[in-house]
Amino acid sequence: MINFEEELKKFHPSLEVDEAEAAIYNQDLTDLADLLVKMIQESGEKAEEV
Repeated sequence: MINFEEELKKFHPSLEVDEAEAAIYNQDLTDLADLLVKMIQESGEKAEEV
């Protein structure tokens, strides 16, 4: 029978998973809130020009 406690002691996460996690967290993603802020700033700049 499998001894889960022993198997968990042997477990080491894959380096590929760690690398993927770092790449995902370090990526600068633009979301909807960022787009809305940019649009508001641009419309404010255009209004000041007029």
